[in-house]
Amino acid sequence: MKILVCDKTEKEAIEQMRAAGLTVDVRDDITPEDLMKVLPAYEGMVVRSRTKVRQPLIDVCPNLKVIVRGGVGLDTIDVEHAKSKGIAVMNTPLASSASVAELTIGYMFMLARSMHKATASMKSEKWDKKAFEGDEIGGKTLGLIGVGNIGKEVAKRASALGMTVVAYDPYVKELAGVKLVSLDELLAQADYISLHLPKTKESANMIGKDQFARMKNGVRIINCARGGIIDENALYDALTSGKVAGAALDVFAEEPPTDWKLLKLDNVIGSPHIGAATKEAQGRVGAEVAEKLIAFAKKMQPA
Repeated sequence: MKILVCDKTEKEAIEQMRAAGLTVDVRDDITPEDLMKVLPAYEGMVVRSRTKVRQPLIDVCPNLKVIVRGGVGLDTIDVEHAKSKGIAVMNTPLASSASVAELTIGYMFMLARSMHKATASMKSEKWDKKAFEGDEIGGKTLGLIGVGNIGKEVAKRASALGMTVVAYDPYVKELAGVKLVSLDELLAQADYISLHLPKTKESANMIGKDQFARMKNGVRIINCARGGIIDENALYDALTSGKVAGAALDVFAEEPPTDWKLLKLDNVIGSPHIGAATKEAQGRVGAEVAEKLIAFAKKMQPA
C-alpha cells in the first residue's frame, strides 16, 4: 500500500509503517497545487491541520482508500464526501488529550493570577506588586462545553484542584464527578468556561452576543478547541465592556489571524494552535497513525 505523508509526522512512526511493508513517501511541505498532481498515485494519506482535504482533491484521487488525520478534529477534511467515495477517514482522538487538557489548566492559572501582565511589567523593569492581586481557582465553578476525551481530562484535573465542574454536552448522558446541565445553566453558573468540542454547522458561532449576556460578570473563557465556535467580534465587545474579565485562545476563526485586535487587548492571552504540541503527544499521535494505517493495510490484503 502506497502512503503519502503530507504533514510533519514522527520519524519513528514512518519507519514503523515501512517495516510493516507499506511504501511511505514524505512530502510534509507539499503545496495544495502539487498535492492535486501527486496524490492520485497514492492509496493512503496522512495529514495534520496544515493540509486540507476538500472535495476537488478527493475527486481527482480514484486510488485513494484511506485518510488518517493525526489529531482530534476532522474539520479540515470533507468527511462525508470522502466516505461517499468509499474512502475511510480516521483520526487519533486519544493521543493529544492530556496535552490539550494541561494547556487549558495552565491558561486558567494564567488568567486567575494575571501572569501575562505581571511578566510584561517585570520585563519593563517595574516592581508593581500591588497591581496583581489575583484569584484562587479552588472553589470556583468550571463550565465545560463538550466533554469528549479532552473535556474529561480537563474535568479530572479541575476537580483535583478543588473546582466544581459542570458541563454541557448533548451527546453525554452521565459523567462521574461532573454535573451535566443545559447550556443556559452553564453560562449562568460558571466562573470559567472552557470549550472542548468540534466545529460543525451546529457549533459555529454558538457562543455569541446572546450567550455572553447570560454569563456572570467577570467570567473567564478558554478556547483550546476550534476557532469559529466563539463569535470573535462578540468576544471582543464582551472583553472591552468588562463582561468577560479575560480570555485565553489557542485557536482562531482564521489561522493565522488576519485581524489581530483580540490579541492586542491586555486581558487576552493566546498561542498559535499549540494544544497538541508536546513531545509526548506528538509521539503518541505518530504511533496511533502508524497503528491505524498498518491495521487498515492488513484488512485490505486478499485472504
